[in-house]
Amino acid sequence: MSYSSSAVYEINYHIVWCTKYRKQVMNDELKQFLDDQIRTIAESKEWEILELEVMPEYIHLFITAPPFIAPTDIVKIMKGVTTKRIFQKFPELRKKEFLGKHLWSPSYYIGTHGQVSAETIQKYIDGNNNRGCNLSTV
Repeated sequence: MSYSSSAVYEINYHIVWCTKYRKQVMNDELKQFLDDQIRTIAESKEWEILELEVMPEYIHLFITAPPFIAPTDIVKIMKGVTTKRIFQKFPELRKKEFLGKHLWSPSYYIGTHGQVSAETIQKYIDGNNNRGCNLSTV
């Protein structure tokens, strides 16, 4: 469980995004650079990476972030910042592999993963009708 000044939360996102045209451009050097950049971005935003895998044509990211951060914003930030940094360090990619300013496909996948089932939540809500608010027992 994670804590902020105003919330206790356990929100985990599985995010996948692909290179434009699914080009397999991630060599070992680029994979390591991208891994480092994604971890740096997450740390600067105080997001926790639970798992990260950089594949030749896509990224798997399992991450937790506070509830006031929309998962689409995580994707937008990750894709935008990594594109800028990769094209700065590897300018030949822009010229050889891609048209314009785009490294990533515009589409992505987001799924959520939690530690509590829907049935457990329903039982908790039903059983807490008269007990008041105690976030430590959620």
